[in-house]
Amino acid sequence: MSDLGTPGTSPAFSAPDAVRRVGLVVLETDLTMERDVARLLHGSGLAVHANRIAFSNPVSAESLAALETSLSAATAALIPGTPFDVIHFGCTSASAVIGDDGVSAAVRTAKPGARATNPIIAADAALKALGVRRLSILTPYVPEIARPVADRFAALGYDIAGLTCWAIEDDRDMARVRPDVLIREAVAATDPKADALFISCTAVSAAEVVPLIEAEVDCPVVTSNQAAAWLALRLCGIDHDVPGGGRLFSRPLAPGDRKGTA
Repeated sequence: MSDLGTPGTSPAFSAPDAVRRVGLVVLETDLTMERDVARLLHGSGLAVHANRIAFSNPVSAESLAALETSLSAATAALIPGTPFDVIHFGCTSASAVIGDDGVSAAVRTAKPGARATNPIIAADAALKALGVRRLSILTPYVPEIARPVADRFAALGYDIAGLTCWAIEDDRDMARVRPDVLIREAVAATDPKADALFISCTAVSAAEVVPLIEAEVDCPVVTSNQAAAWLALRLCGIDHDVPGGGRLFSRPLAPGDRKGTA
């Protein structure tokens, strides 16, 4: 042992890019996203880091649009100077209001080397991987917020079989919806002719009950947080399945689909 104060052998460091990193920008009021993503990416080898972005309830077009002005700063605060493979902006309704280009521009201003994703991008990639064309949508939002989300998916080419919304204005309340209620409402919201159900919102604790809902409706179920975790894995070159993640995790990215690279 070296004497006190005597320098020892210099430590050896891994290369800066030896770890694949996923960054999450999460609403400061969101109670669910970090837990969902941590569970779904556990054991994958990916390092996940999160930062919070200021947000004021109630959820409205104005409060969601206001997130764009602080998104770059919140992204930059994700371990400054450290490269990331994927940065995911964790708000579905804000992504619909701001738009993919606005979200991506804000993220890449701070982390130009990262692939920028959001729940709309992730869900679209997931639905394409599952071969979905006709889609039912379940949201916790007020109708004025639910409609832009449905419109985004319609603009992406999906036939919207139905849109259900609960008219909840506070995302902290959205996180408190019980699992049994989620399952019941998801079943009711799924059109029998739909190819899949999309459950919108990173605050809703839907990812953990996806297999139970799929067993009831007999079609794939995609949620905001589940799709985010799946796309992060696929963009980092990891194709393994995730037990309890739902049918989505058995699928690779659709051929030619490079979400988050534009």
